[in-house]
Amino acid sequence: MTREEKNQIIDELGEKFATTPYFYIASTAGLTVAEATEFRRMCFAKGLEYKIFKNTLIAKALAKTGTDYTPFDAEVLTGMSGIIFSPEDAKVPAKLIKDFKKAAGKGKITFKGASIEGGLYIGEDQLVALENIKSKNEMIGEVIGLLQSPAKNVISALLSGEKKLAGLVKTLSERPE
Repeated sequence: MTREEKNQIIDELGEKFATTPYFYIASTAGLTVAEATEFRRMCFAKGLEYKIFKNTLIAKALAKTGTDYTPFDAEVLTGMSGIIFSPEDAKVPAKLIKDFKKAAGKGKITFKGASIEGGLYIGEDQLVALENIKSKNEMIGEVIGLLQSPAKNVISALLSGEKKLAGLVKTLSERPE
């Protein structure tokens, strides 16, 4: 590969890192060709993009983003590294990796690290936390539900009080003097 080709890959990958809020780095070194093809198909079916790059190219592309990814250097960018880009949901790749581990075997694929909107998650133990992370839309829905709850309680109390008050007025008006 020529220097120009490497620079082009670094530029394209740096742009991808900058525009994609969620990306995971995993090692698929234990996969056969058929298993790797199946993993790529699963990624494509979920709307994810999976590509394998040299660690030096990944490191140089990450350096161009302006975010500090130096914690990735020692633990994540070693051995074979494949990147899973997720444009919309942070937990879809985590679920995909977990499901693939169940189907193909635990040693076949290894989660190395992830970046979720600038936050770094390093190590296999972080996969469970990433799988349970809530998406932006889920968080907005929960906040709206919490904000609506007191208003609904007040409205229902006023409506029930209105019926009680009307009943009392009617009873008092029908009562002989």
